[in-house]
Amino acid sequence: MQGVLKPHVSLNVSDLEASVAFYAKAFGVDPVKRRPGYAKFDLAAPSLNLTMQQGAPTGVNADHFGIQVASTADVQAASQAFKSAGLAVVEEDRTACCYALQDKVWITDPDGNQWEVFTVLGEADRLRKDGAAGACCAPGRTVTENVPASCETPVTCATSAASTGACGCS
Repeated sequence: MQGVLKPHVSLNVSDLEASVAFYAKAFGVDPVKRRPGYAKFDLAAPSLNLTMQQGAPTGVNADHFGIQVASTADVQAASQAFKSAGLAVVEEDRTACCYALQDKVWITDPDGNQWEVFTVLGEADRLRKDGAAGACCAPGRTVTENVPASCETPVTCATSAASTGACGCS
């Protein structure tokens, strides 16, 4: 694949303004293009062309999205940046995922798309930390950071509760 510039991800989003606000916080930049019902982020680091268009999500077509970084320090820096931006995070240290031992941090956009920033520490002998069958990094994590004060308990799934102000999974 000669001449590859960067990966491209295009998302249907139910609320364009909420998604633009989320991704601006997550990546620390504003979109490079805005049109009615459309936004584009053209990122240098991570190298990614991310577009979104207003429209009903068409179903779960991906388990999650991820950005691999070089070290645990990079994961910790991403986590701190997400927290500083007011995003709900889930941190996992030395967890087995996809037959690899990883440190990672998770965020979830307004439509439930999960993103991980991770580093690979070594090999693991199982698909997931709990050994269950199914997707490598399945939902069901508990958010404990940046959960709105109105929530009585942590949010039981990686949701953008801090950005939406709502308790529970959307």
